[in-house]
Amino acid sequence: MLYNSMIDDVNRHAVKLRPACGAPVLEKYSFGVGDRFGHQATAQLKAFLQLERDGVVVVPVWNKSNREHTFIGSEPESVLSAAIAAVESTSWKHSWHVDADHIRIDTVDRFIDVSDFFTIDVANHIGMPPSDAELSGFLDRHPEFQKPLNIPGLTEPLKISWESLQSISRHYLAATQEAGHVYRHISMHRRNLPSIIEVSIDETHSPQTPAELLVILAALSDQDIPLQTIAPKFTGRFNKGVDYVGNVDQFAREFEDCIAILKFAVEKYAFPKNLKLSVHSGSDKFSIYPIISNLLRKTDAGLHVKTAGTSWLAEIIGLCEAGGDGLAIVQEIYSAAYHDWEALCLPYSDVIDIDPGKLPSPESIDKTSGTEFAAMMQHDATCSHFNANVRQLMHVSFKLAANKGNRYLDLLKQHSEIVGNQVTRTIYEKHLKKLFAN
Repeated sequence: MLYNSMIDDVNRHAVKLRPACGAPVLEKYSFGVGDRFGHQATAQLKAFLQLERDGVVVVPVWNKSNREHTFIGSEPESVLSAAIAAVESTSWKHSWHVDADHIRIDTVDRFIDVSDFFTIDVANHIGMPPSDAELSGFLDRHPEFQKPLNIPGLTEPLKISWESLQSISRHYLAATQEAGHVYRHISMHRRNLPSIIEVSIDETHSPQTPAELLVILAALSDQDIPLQTIAPKFTGRFNKGVDYVGNVDQFAREFEDCIAILKFAVEKYAFPKNLKLSVHSGSDKFSIYPIISNLLRKTDAGLHVKTAGTSWLAEIIGLCEAGGDGLAIVQEIYSAAYHDWEALCLPYSDVIDIDPGKLPSPESIDKTSGTEFAAMMQHDATCSHFNANVRQLMHVSFKLAANKGNRYLDLLKQHSEIVGNQVTRTIYEKHLKKLFAN
């Protein structure tokens, strides 16, 4: 009965967002938040309310991947349930969404009834060669690439040689076809209930060039996907829970070029007018937030940012600050993570960079005060206690907390005020305010 009620709630929510075109519109600015254990949705929403009081509305998107559900032992409907409870307990009057994060055809079904936002992950199909007929058909449908394209916002006409066009198409065409396959599956099983569609192409070895991104968008348009956001790969490293590592000037050029390509694709291929960039692993990238913020103002572009473990880290920082049993359980989690760091890091090897020689021993952590341990994990590069290695390790150690069962959850309830304040402050002060307040 509870499950059916939650399905009804998300369906009613989706219908409220349905515009005249028959699909929900993802608002200009949106920000994805993860809630590993389903206790921080209200605290997260309070951060959006604070930003609203500053005069800026950014829409919350609660996201959780199939992998995270598997590690935790949770179900997708729990995300919807927590989001509904948060909205009903606050004064939030704007839209909100629930994202089936990084789904594939083999994982999407459990999300279909309880999400209205679907991030389609096609990483496994990038580089998979299409058939000769599929490749030839795509090239025949898009003669526009055979001459230079004048794209407003680019410094020079976009020229794609025939050899490059064939190479790009071979590399990405199968991935766009798979995106179409997953989208049609979602649409059929949701019986045409409105859905927001994002396609993720960020899990590749190299960032997409403007030519590659435009070819990808042309191929996605052939699949009739009402794409509202796309996550390309940018230059540099977007490691979990820590700052951007890379050439910030190059990132700025790439980001502005991507905005220009998306605006051109909206007109050329009739994508929804609100098509915008999505930045994955977007938490804590403080060195590029001013760049992103300035370019949003300059170009009047929208933005979606996806974060996941930021609230989990704020959660355990709050438990450390609470001391006593709260500190003790985080020390236990660290000890287990320290001794099993390689296995914990393996699924995230492309998005973390840990030097095990710079991890303090569990014995030293056991002698550390809650305030000092919290400072090690709190992302403040000016603080002498901050340790990016500890922060990254704890970022990927949430399943160790899940192993604690109700003991961990009960401590979240017991220390809900200090933990919730930490979550709200982290999202508002360090993320929403830096990206959107200006």
